[in-house]
Amino acid sequence: MKVAVDRFCARFARTLAGAACALALVLAGGVFVHSQTVGIRVEQKVLESAERKYGATARKRLEDWQQLLDTGGAKSETEKLTLVNSFFNRVPWISDPDHWGKADYWATPVEMLASNGGDCEDFAIGKYFTLVALGVPTDKLKITYVKTRDPNPINQSHMVLAYYAKVDSVPLVLDNLVHEIKSASARPDLTPVYSFNGDGLWLAKERGSGKQVRGGSSNIGFWRELTARMGKEFD
Repeated sequence: MKVAVDRFCARFARTLAGAACALALVLAGGVFVHSQTVGIRVEQKVLESAERKYGATARKRLEDWQQLLDTGGAKSETEKLTLVNSFFNRVPWISDPDHWGKADYWATPVEMLASNGGDCEDFAIGKYFTLVALGVPTDKLKITYVKTRDPNPINQSHMVLAYYAKVDSVPLVLDNLVHEIKSASARPDLTPVYSFNGDGLWLAKERGSGKQVRGGSSNIGFWRELTARMGKEFD
């Protein structure tokens, strides 16, 4: 994760200029556009490809995800948070070098569920896109890079998903390490550094003054690569 942050900081410093971009992407037959969602469907060819590559259990995980997407939209936002957090936290944590053979790789939800593994950013990303698909507005969700108080420097870099019931409220933290959803005020072990979603990017030190970093999430190379792969995982 530290490698990703170092690369982000270098790339971010070179690309601060530019307008914030709206995110429109295709995910296995469904389309996300800003904070609204138009039908999401894991296509049959995706299920078949996942089964060929990873086995029958991969297909089952994607089918379970589809069922969540089909039935979760009618629930309250609190119920959606609990449902999605629990669903993704069943997936085993595996480091990127061990799982993908790369120092850092941001997996799509389909890649994570089909392969049955991911690290901290994959959990945050999977929860983010699933909650957006269930109708939670993007302005309530921010993928947040944090520093932890873990004494091991390698483990100090971490990502979680933050949910803001209101713009100025203390967020709830959806974490793959601490499975219970807690208020950020109850997580003194986490120090936010920056956060982003499909609409923009914020530095923690500027969050209090309400200043959004120009250029938005399009400035993060890993994010651009991730969204470009979505819907094309098995092409």
